[in-house]
Amino acid sequence: MKVVREPYGYSYAETSRLKEVYGGPAGQVFVECMRIRPETGESKTVILFSHPIGGGSFLPLVTALARAGRHVIYCNTRYRGNDSALILEKCLLDLGACIRDLKGRFGYERVILGGWSGGGSLSLFYQDQAEHPTITETPAGDPVDLVGADLQPADGIMLLAAHISRSVTMTEWLDPSILDEDKPFERDVGLNIYDPACPDQQPYSAAFVERFRAAQIDRNRRITARVKQTLADLKTAGEPDMERPFVVYGTMSDVRWTDPTQDPSDRRPNTCYLGDPRIANDGPVGLGRFTTLRSWLSQWSYDESRANGLQNAARISCPVLVINNTADLACTPSHAGRLFAAVASADKTYVDIAGADHYYIERPDLLPKAVAAVGGWLDAHGG
Repeated sequence: MKVVREPYGYSYAETSRLKEVYGGPAGQVFVECMRIRPETGESKTVILFSHPIGGGSFLPLVTALARAGRHVIYCNTRYRGNDSALILEKCLLDLGACIRDLKGRFGYERVILGGWSGGGSLSLFYQDQAEHPTITETPAGDPVDLVGADLQPADGIMLLAAHISRSVTMTEWLDPSILDEDKPFERDVGLNIYDPACPDQQPYSAAFVERFRAAQIDRNRRITARVKQTLADLKTAGEPDMERPFVVYGTMSDVRWTDPTQDPSDRRPNTCYLGDPRIANDGPVGLGRFTTLRSWLSQWSYDESRANGLQNAARISCPVLVINNTADLACTPSHAGRLFAAVASADKTYVDIAGADHYYIERPDLLPKAVAAVGGWLDAHGG
């Protein structure tokens, strides 16, 4: 079936003291989208994909769903391609504006959120605030009115190769051997799983994993405390709107990458979705490598970020589909399992796609299985 791609955009007014995206007029937000649909055939239901930093309109699953007759829209938030100053609460405003726009522009009546990868926790965060709006400011204390935004709840959520959240994922990947953020390359050999001199080698003992995980959380909390103190110091100095960018080294250190007995699955050991995890740990495209005070609190802080898939999932009521790719090199099976268990909805479904990788690039032959699982679930829930 021939697929048609229709790029479009929409803008809406926003009152904010702070601007964290490059270019564009103050007081207005522009969001770019793409509608991907079959050349013929109408639909009252649309699958809406989004991700905090967007860029997924050409994902194999997105295209395959359209080729199978589904109408899909990919919504890029205002932070398209750059999460250095990203505020997750503002991503919800962009997603909410997209839903209002697509219903008026295209006449869709039912919206299913396609939460692929990092879009999973974003979708759950959105639905949580759409069903039970509570947030009126960011974790840094800046105004962001989700209560007054009139976010329209989605009619269902699909969690597709999704992880729990940016904050939890970051913490589970943080290198705990970094004890001083000002000296990131002076590392504790006892916690450095990439150092051959580390006394604990895989397969790791339960005691080592427990110590490793606790040290990861401790490091995240040390960074958070430092961020809060810096914001407080700026406020005391009469500069409440000032920002400070900073670099976070060591963000791809996880015992799952080096020890296949941890969170076992069909994935290959000693690799991750960015390649060699030892290189990605300090590489230029590592998770959260470059960030800012406010953005750290909103998206990366273990304790302060509100976009926590487990907590959000426990407060939603719409139908949910969870698909786990068993050879995923980014979102491991425990994430899918924990999300499924946390979903409060009475109507929830779990599916394994055995052997599938994160992007369906290594195993394109398994893509039809994912499309069939999605299609069957959609048909069972009104198309």
